[in-house]
Amino acid sequence: MNKRFFKSGASLKYLGNNAGNRFPKEHGLGSKEIMEKKRRIGILGAGAWGTAMAKVVGDKGYPISLWCFEKEVADSINRNHVNERYLPGISLPKTIVATTDITKAADGMDFILIATPSFHTLETIKKILSIPNIMEGRSLIGVLSKGFIPTVAKPGLIIEILENYLPGFYKNNLVYISGPSHAEEVSQGKITGLISASMNGKNSIRFRQLLSGTNLIVFSSFDVIGVQVSAALKNVIAIAFGMFDALKELSPEFGDNTESLLLAAGLNEIQLLGQAMGSTYPETFSSIAGVGDLDVTCRSKYGRNRRFGREIILEDKISGYRNIEDLIANISQLGYYPEGIFATKYARALYQEFNLRLLITECVYQILNRNENPLEAIEKLLKSLTKGTPVK
Repeated sequence: MNKRFFKSGASLKYLGNNAGNRFPKEHGLGSKEIMEKKRRIGILGAGAWGTAMAKVVGDKGYPISLWCFEKEVADSINRNHVNERYLPGISLPKTIVATTDITKAADGMDFILIATPSFHTLETIKKILSIPNIMEGRSLIGVLSKGFIPTVAKPGLIIEILENYLPGFYKNNLVYISGPSHAEEVSQGKITGLISASMNGKNSIRFRQLLSGTNLIVFSSFDVIGVQVSAALKNVIAIAFGMFDALKELSPEFGDNTESLLLAAGLNEIQLLGQAMGSTYPETFSSIAGVGDLDVTCRSKYGRNRRFGREIILEDKISGYRNIEDLIANISQLGYYPEGIFATKYARALYQEFNLRLLITECVYQILNRNENPLEAIEKLLKSLTKGTPVK
């Protein structure tokens, strides 16, 4: 195995032969066996991102079992080799077999990728806990979902919450995969960078090797916390960015400079919350996991959260909802899933716990909770930003 560990975020320049090998030998995950044999891949979640990653790995010749929630999606993939609902127009390799049986998609797999929306991630994991390869720790698990997960006590990061439900030997061995990577472009073969973050350096490398290709560049990192916070909170900033972008069409006072002001302030909020939650690697936030993912989420035409922010201004999109809880309960009415809505609610609970003052996130919360008119809330935000209101 190549000993080089690419520098990105909190990554190592060099990984020794024994570093990060924390799986008990009886589970077989500390050996080269998985990487040398014909790997079996299970992907749970057949939305645009899960399907795009299935294509990336399937194009390399690996057999993919792709779990779909909707039968029509599974039928479309198996019959026509295309996911007409979530990734239309993209031809999928025949190595992908779709199923609506989650047990079948996960049973006996060497690698399992979780690609469901964050608000379904925990219930997805609960459905596979009794599968032997999960109970015995024989599957490597990577997470592609972005966001926070609520618990009875408080919201938490995805990896932390999943570790509380999975068998104990998965502690510090899960891998979190993120970066500026719209499914539409990844599936078209556009050059893209990702971060594979794990406390277990070898597992990070295993997923890096699995996913890397000609046009998909994967780096490794130890900063599981910083990468997760960046992936979740950037969706909140993107909602605000979408509102600013819409206001460019309505007001001569809003322009590219205004959006860059918001982008920089948003990155600061991401870093503040990340460090409060335990990230000790400031370089993560200037890597593709931080500023890279934030930039593409805010500026890309594919961004759902950016789109939602624009529609708040241009279409009065949230006028039919009482508050953020009503919006979350009826999110399917939007016709798409801006995960920044959920992240706004949970991030607010977290930064209040840490006694932080995140002006942009608070502004988005007040708008989504229908406490303030969007234009008035944005005006207040800009006054706070331009006055240099201190952030605790």
